[in-house]
Amino acid sequence: MSDSPLDAAFAHVPADIVARARRVRLACFDVDGTLTDGALTFDSDGRELKTFHVHDGQGLVLLRKAGIAVALITARQGSIVERRARDLGIDAYMHVADKRAQVDRLREALGIEREAVAFMGDDLADIGAMREAGFAVAPADGHRCAADVAHWQTTARGGRGAGRELCDLLLHAQGRLAGIHADGRVS
Repeated sequence: MSDSPLDAAFAHVPADIVARARRVRLACFDVDGTLTDGALTFDSDGRELKTFHVHDGQGLVLLRKAGIAVALITARQGSIVERRARDLGIDAYMHVADKRAQVDRLREALGIEREAVAFMGDDLADIGAMREAGFAVAPADGHRCAADVAHWQTTARGGRGAGRELCDLLLHAQGRLAGIHADGRVS
């Protein structure tokens, strides 16, 4: 690992957490409460609105460029998540009743072990996948049930940079954070 200012931000992270992050080859994210603030907003026509943080999106793209598979896994249905995933060039799985089973299918298709999976979730529907992941993460404001099974909890809140914090930790642990260039290349 380098001594760059980006890497220095993770100097306080325990060695066992860095070791878990170093193994990750598949990073899965719940959406509501993790990549959004968890608020469900509807317009006057009943269409659902979501707000995503640009920093989280940049982090997901950087993971993809670094060769880490990225997937959004949500129990809700909606074209907003599909569009966000398409814009970022990542996979999205919607209306998933059993997130643990979906993660297992992805992991098996990629030929990786559970230890190489990170799952970030914030509530009850995420616990099964979090318990099976080699690296379970909850945002700072995740429900206590998710925080209790998480290996690590971000300092940022859901939809307010928590996703980027995890992405940066993964890149740091794998010695790639300092190699991020202004043009978005990862070396």
